[in-house]
Amino acid sequence: MKTRGLLEVSTVDGPRHRAVERPPSTLPALTVVSHPSPGRVGDRLLLEALAAGKDVLLSRNAPDFARPGSAVGSPLADPSLSRRPLRLAPAGDGRVRVCLDEGGTRVTVAGEPVPAAWEIDLADLARGVPLELSDRVVVLLHLASAEPEGAMESMGMVGSGAGIRGVQRHVQRIADLNVPVLIRGETGVGKELVARAIHARSRRRDGPFVSVNLGAIPRELAAAELFGTQKGAFTGATRDREGFFRVARGGTLFLDELGEAPVDVQVMLLRVLETGEMYPVGGQTPVPTDVRLVAATDADLEALIREGRLRAPLLHRLAGYEIRIPPLRERREDIGALFYSFALEELEAIGEADRLAPADPYAEPWLPASLATCLVRFAWPGNIRQLRNVTRQLVIGSRGQPRLQAEPRLLEELSAGALPLPGRPHARPSGSVPAPAQAAPGDHAGAPAAGAPARRRPSEVTEPELSAALRANAWDLKAAADQLGIPRPSIYDLIERSTSIRTAGDLGAEEIERCFRACGGDLDRMVEQLSVSKRALRRRLKELRLEPGRH
Repeated sequence: MKTRGLLEVSTVDGPRHRAVERPPSTLPALTVVSHPSPGRVGDRLLLEALAAGKDVLLSRNAPDFARPGSAVGSPLADPSLSRRPLRLAPAGDGRVRVCLDEGGTRVTVAGEPVPAAWEIDLADLARGVPLELSDRVVVLLHLASAEPEGAMESMGMVGSGAGIRGVQRHVQRIADLNVPVLIRGETGVGKELVARAIHARSRRRDGPFVSVNLGAIPRELAAAELFGTQKGAFTGATRDREGFFRVARGGTLFLDELGEAPVDVQVMLLRVLETGEMYPVGGQTPVPTDVRLVAATDADLEALIREGRLRAPLLHRLAGYEIRIPPLRERREDIGALFYSFALEELEAIGEADRLAPADPYAEPWLPASLATCLVRFAWPGNIRQLRNVTRQLVIGSRGQPRLQAEPRLLEELSAGALPLPGRPHARPSGSVPAPAQAAPGDHAGAPAAGAPARRRPSEVTEPELSAALRANAWDLKAAADQLGIPRPSIYDLIERSTSIRTAGDLGAEEIERCFRACGGDLDRMVEQLSVSKRALRRRLKELRLEPGRH
């Protein structure tokens, strides 16, 4: 079976915002989002020196990355990283420059190799910029809180970024008070998880937690479902029936999709909040309630009020305390930790949890660095729920394989929804390929540059064409895909289906070692003789403890 190389992603750069100011009480930081040792994911390095106008040197052996709130850390330590440090330098106006030394650690930004220096502006820094180090380790350059971070209970929430820590602080402050809470956030951010955390830390923790999705109840039945019915209230009501309010007595009633509540239900909810009493459908006598209400919505409630679909007094009553859960795209530093948390659940279910406990430090990462970058750069419109589903797809789709492999369809979906390429080259060494030009106002975004090949379907590429493009580009898969006019992820699928093209993963150790001796360790000669990707061959040589240039 063929082993695909690391996958690369390209996106069309979009408009950039100018005159961005760094939020107060924030510092540039590096957070590990992917590492051959998954236990390192989530470790962080605050770049205080960078904020003070000084350079930061990053190598295999220094500085130490640590868990937020912990004083004990360790360097990245992956053997593929160079001891020769790369340099992060302040560039004025909040910009950061990534500077490389020849022969040091290779760095790519969103699949684009960093030449001598790459400059990242404050807008990109605020969104988060994934840096791939030697195709194995991915760190996110982003803004983090400068405030001291003490230990905090996770409350079942994965991640340690400022966004999720803010939610945890809100839960701590409000949980033991009998105040209604309104949780706001996009679909899939985990609103019910936060509601359960509030209940578990409240004085009602021993009572029931009842979750009701108002959008899933037929509108004509909503009042009866919530407040119950009295015998004879309507045809077929042969006995009294308890509603959710009485089922949840002594505990917490969680009302999700608040914006879907019918107007008559809104009136009844408002009475409960104002008087602590309710009327069952068909009832004439008020019934006291004993529940704490926690509501949630992804709707613009203020817009619903303006449209006459929501009563303003109800919003004011329910919003005794508001908690906003940030979308996943605002907490990219947590994506790696969330992914590995979901992956462990899926791996345990299929009996492959040992994938996350590598024994060989030279082995290729289970999560390829380029795929980790795709995950970090994606916009995640479905938030954590969507990330969980993608994780399950990747894990089950790679069942029995030593590393995760993404289907071309999924890669194209992740690429289509990715952030624009962050930053730009600061200074190109002579002979290097110019960076893609920014689209001018009015230009068609995504239009091919002058002289670029027309875009084609991968199915139109013949095997001889594929072989010729690979040879012409010295087995640089990215360049070959560009020459053929196909999406870069598709070239891996074409190679996989080819009967005559080999990859570095197909080569046996004996053949590589024999070629290594014959070529005197010259990597370029080996690539020419073996007809495989230079990057992938370099990785195989590292696995075999062979260093190009030595024999």
